[in-house]
Amino acid sequence: MRGLVALSFLFLIPVLPAADRPNLLVLVADDLRPDGIAALGNPVVRTPNLDALAARSLVFTRAFCSYPICVVSRSEMLSGRHHWENNGKGGFAEKTIFWPEAFREAGYETWHIGKWHVSGRPSERGYTEVAGLFAGGGGKFWKEGQTDRRGVPVTGYTGWIFQSDDGKTQFPELGVGLTPGIDERFADAAVSLIGRGGEKPWFCHVNFTAPHDPLFPTETSTARLRDVAIETPPDFLPEHPFDHGNFDGRDEQLLPRPRTEASVRELRRDYCAVIEDLDHAVGKILAGLEASGEAANTVVIFTSDHGLAVGSHGLSGKQNQYDHTLRVPLSIAGPGIPPGRTAAMVYLRELFPTSCDLAGIAIPESVTGRSFAEVLKGESEGHHDAVFGSFTDTQRSIETDDGWKVVFYPKLDRWQLFDLKSDPLELRDLASANHPRFAALRDRLEAWQMEAGDPILGGK
Repeated sequence: MRGLVALSFLFLIPVLPAADRPNLLVLVADDLRPDGIAALGNPVVRTPNLDALAARSLVFTRAFCSYPICVVSRSEMLSGRHHWENNGKGGFAEKTIFWPEAFREAGYETWHIGKWHVSGRPSERGYTEVAGLFAGGGGKFWKEGQTDRRGVPVTGYTGWIFQSDDGKTQFPELGVGLTPGIDERFADAAVSLIGRGGEKPWFCHVNFTAPHDPLFPTETSTARLRDVAIETPPDFLPEHPFDHGNFDGRDEQLLPRPRTEASVRELRRDYCAVIEDLDHAVGKILAGLEASGEAANTVVIFTSDHGLAVGSHGLSGKQNQYDHTLRVPLSIAGPGIPPGRTAAMVYLRELFPTSCDLAGIAIPESVTGRSFAEVLKGESEGHHDAVFGSFTDTQRSIETDDGWKVVFYPKLDRWQLFDLKSDPLELRDLASANHPRFAALRDRLEAWQMEAGDPILGGK
């Protein structure tokens, strides 16, 4: 019989029978576009496992990160807070209660597998156990001169061990190196924990590296896609029309400039190959869950920390406000969740309070994200009427539930306006046409900046 816990932090947690307290399996890809798998619109990849998961899930077609960088987005998920409410740089505010910590205090085993790309260590953030860890330990642990399959130099993504606080002790026994089989190793680690059983419910958080660069697809996926026709994306541009705030950033140096159709097609070929490897790893985890006998009592969440351009709009990276990057794939399956699709607008950071509601756990006071459990239960069709995005001091955006979007570039004092219903690829900027919707959206974005404490406003 699973143990029950009635007291956590400074408030009571609803005590539920063990059978009513679901496990939580959270699968997080890295840099996966909202159309990254076959079921969500990718015409090239074969993703049978993720497609099957989507078919039995409630799929959110308008799920968003709010800051398209790995560490910041993951910190929002872990804390349930907007990054300006943390420290704005991927760290955390004082007295933050973390997602796994809330579940641990409610009597759950809490496991971290895979990429660690936030401040601190798993044990400091509420995880009771770690397996298959991938974490950078510092510059001296990178393999000098390593390149990806296309010969592009690898910069800063091959570390696999933690360094102690005094800088002397290393922990290689925890580590997994960056290889074409890394996500399968994460899957093996997850299955080993899920399959061992036990009295307590569990929270299993698997952070994949795929399909983040450097792209190291396995030979199986590479061989399948070698002769497959890869089309240039319909929103391809040789060059973004202006400096969006990350023109010379690391990610934008992964493709030659101006972009060529050939270089984008080859990048997308490798990107799709790594997604197929990710699908295989997810399939192994889901098979292990089924074999454990716990599948019927497990909520399964699949998402990504943000999307990626991969040649769209003349960009290769994720540091932008276009929907191919701000939107993320999000599928949630589990007991009491009817499958289907929803256009409800939700944030990644709201997964924390939502999962607390599903598990009958009190939402910690430090969490400011709003649960969308009512959408999952079929009790509501909407959540937000607008969502907001940002990147450094160079980009701000608002997108409304009726399909209008404004992007502001403070450094340039430049605006974009898109009608997403008629122009979902964001190719026709209407801001210069003095559109009647523009002023209201601009004013609402500025009001949100004031309310949210946007640091670029200074003393305003």
